[in-house]
Amino acid sequence: MNRLLHTRVVVALVAATAVLLPHAARSQSVTRAFTGATLIDGTGSAPVRNATLLVRNGRVIATGAASRVRIPANAERISLAGKVIMPGLINTHGHASSVANLATYAAYGITTVYSLGDETAEVFAARRAQQSTPPSHARVFLAGPVLAPATAAEARQQVADVVQRGVDIVKIRVDDNLGTAKKMSPEVYRAVIDEAHTRGHRVAVHLYYLADARALLAAGADFIAHSVRDSLVDAPFSKALATSGVCYTPTLMREVSTFVYESTPAFFADSQFLAHANREWMATVSQPARQEAMRTSSSAQRYKAQLPVAERNLKALHTAGVTMAMGTDTGPMGRFQGYFELMELEMMVKAGLTPAQALASATRDAARCMRLDKELGTLEAGKWADFVVLNASPLERIENVRRQHSVWIAGTRLTTP
Repeated sequence: MNRLLHTRVVVALVAATAVLLPHAARSQSVTRAFTGATLIDGTGSAPVRNATLLVRNGRVIATGAASRVRIPANAERISLAGKVIMPGLINTHGHASSVANLATYAAYGITTVYSLGDETAEVFAARRAQQSTPPSHARVFLAGPVLAPATAAEARQQVADVVQRGVDIVKIRVDDNLGTAKKMSPEVYRAVIDEAHTRGHRVAVHLYYLADARALLAAGADFIAHSVRDSLVDAPFSKALATSGVCYTPTLMREVSTFVYESTPAFFADSQFLAHANREWMATVSQPARQEAMRTSSSAQRYKAQLPVAERNLKALHTAGVTMAMGTDTGPMGRFQGYFELMELEMMVKAGLTPAQALASATRDAARCMRLDKELGTLEAGKWADFVVLNASPLERIENVRRQHSVWIAGTRLTTP
């Protein structure tokens, strides 16, 4: 794009944004220029050193090398010299039951969370509110009640009910909890998928077994919300999943949470973890009797043994061309929101992804998978200015994603809870 055309695009975006805003908001609008940092815009382009990120009314107006971005005279200038700017992280499989949960996610740089089940009225209200006013916590999208119909007729009625509530996606479980529960039948989950699609909604599926993943994909499931963990994926499934365009969420930290509290984990001593950790959860999982029960639990030890299967499947599917979407299943007790997402990225790299690939799974690719990419996932003109400022580049070392200077949503710095 030449410079004249770029200027015209920026002017048009500014004008369009102003038209959409009420007069009161326009009169209080703020233009901010973030300068001096290295910019990772999330598109896959090379990082830009000494970049300028220009934000107005909470949206990105322009990005690029300082020499190429004109800063308006009335802009508030914020120097981030020596820092790294990257898009805010997106968790495609979490759980939020309160606005406080959303604030905790944001405190660790998770600026958007897709909550896959059983949100409270408070979280529904937060989702409605963010449609008109940028939030002071993580953005949230939600599934509502996880459906558990017993018949095809119940399936269709339950889908109708959650769609009427205004959910963003429909969620089902197809799992027998290691042989301890009855699994949803194909007849029933096919009815859920058909009814959801008829009503214009996608279906996210909780699963465990490769056979179920294969059957659900054939039935039209739209989002695989956990790893296949019972066996290694084969070439036919890998090819079918890649061809379908359906995204896959490994949730490796979900597996870790099932056994890690058999002793006191090392991250309990991490100051970043402790800054926002749920202390009641910490006390509960640290109880000696509870730790002993986890050490002797057959299910915990089975999940522990199958974590390497999940890691190998992540690498195999990614190599086959399947799009990975970072997710963790955080929210239940012991699955620490925000911090576990940072650990998930490290585990994805340990499993064989590059830091750039892991970051894409939590930014650009996550947004595409959840159909949020028109607004989120990359720092491009017109999108929300949700970003994290780091003290070092995560492309060089994925652990640097923990070295956070500040978190910004809609161009406004968040205060931590």
